[in-house]
Amino acid sequence: MNGTSSATIIEARQLAKRFGSLVGLDNVSLSAGQGEVICILGPSGSGKSTLLRCFNFLEVADSGEIVLKDERYNCPEFNNPGRLQQARLAHLRARVGMVFQSFNLWPHHTAEANVMEGPMQVLGITRMEAQSRARKLLAKVGLANRSDHFPSQLSGGQQQRVAIARALAMEPEILLFDEPTSALDPELIGEVLGVMRELANEGRTMLIVTHEVAFARDVASRIVFMKDGSICEAGPPERLLTAPQTPQLASFLTRFNKRH
Repeated sequence: MNGTSSATIIEARQLAKRFGSLVGLDNVSLSAGQGEVICILGPSGSGKSTLLRCFNFLEVADSGEIVLKDERYNCPEFNNPGRLQQARLAHLRARVGMVFQSFNLWPHHTAEANVMEGPMQVLGITRMEAQSRARKLLAKVGLANRSDHFPSQLSGGQQQRVAIARALAMEPEILLFDEPTSALDPELIGEVLGVMRELANEGRTMLIVTHEVAFARDVASRIVFMKDGSICEAGPPERLLTAPQTPQLASFLTRFNKRH
């Protein structure tokens, strides 16, 4: 498990988000320090994915701000972004990598080409350099022998590992994972979590929305538990998972333990 650092990489301040009459986020604040691994737990509909997606403006909060190191992004300004705001979002997204639940790979590109695309288009590196980077990263996630395969020729676990390599290719300062194993068959979950454990051990800064409580216990610096659009409880996994302070978390863990 990683220790925390005082150097804050990214911070959400007082985020509020509504979907019609539904409260998605209720003035939520959360920061991640250098090398910190934060796992966000909670029941379905608790606001976990909404919070994560607000960090790189895939969802735009109605109020609040995102701070990435020394850059501040006032959320309401990005509801209808003009050219300047779009350029700022592109800059932020190049620094904040995202791994999705459903992989989101280009179906007409090989694994290698999927990993090469971002660095060439956004960072402007040469094809040769992008190819070298892609091959190293595919080897890192155990897919050196699948670089010429298309997504349809890969298992779900392999596709998700390509997606992780694609995020790493941008050399981001923080990685966001939105339930990265929930679309996988049970026998494939371990291979993706194994790659994520390695990233945690390397000291990567990561925010992970997950239902994998045992994984969170092993790798998290801090666990955040959400319910009804709010953070109910947060702290180190050894305390949170053995001595919950709120009835909401206690109930969640009881249901989890009954299923496992």
